[in-house]
Amino acid sequence: MELLEHLEPGLQVLAGWLRFVLETLSVLCVLTGLVSVLRMATPPTLLRRRHRPTTGVRLTFGSWLSMALEFQLGADIVATTTAPTGQNLIQLAAVAVIRTFLNVFLAREIESEQKMEAELQRAGAYE
Repeated sequence: MELLEHLEPGLQVLAGWLRFVLETLSVLCVLTGLVSVLRMATPPTLLRRRHRPTTGVRLTFGSWLSMALEFQLGADIVATTTAPTGQNLIQLAAVAVIRTFLNVFLAREIESEQKMEAELQRAGAYE
């Protein structure tokens, strides 16, 4: 029991760093998604590549947001395990619900867009 008491401060520090890393990765995912979408939406890029509909741009950004929410969920799980306050539990539940809904609807839209693109390719609509 005494050993656990000595390890607890180290675990708190490790959890703090892990949460920081996960939150940083979450922010980097949003930034990467934004840069990706801006590259897709700029006119010179559209001239060099086949046109991607706005749905594709939205789905690309949505995918990055989904990844960011995964990292945020991990950070909230770490925070909740080390300091399970009511606020941490509510935050964890909110992120989990948002992530779940976003992933469900995003998966449906991606599947729908893939079917639409496949049909257009079969019909010869893409160059």
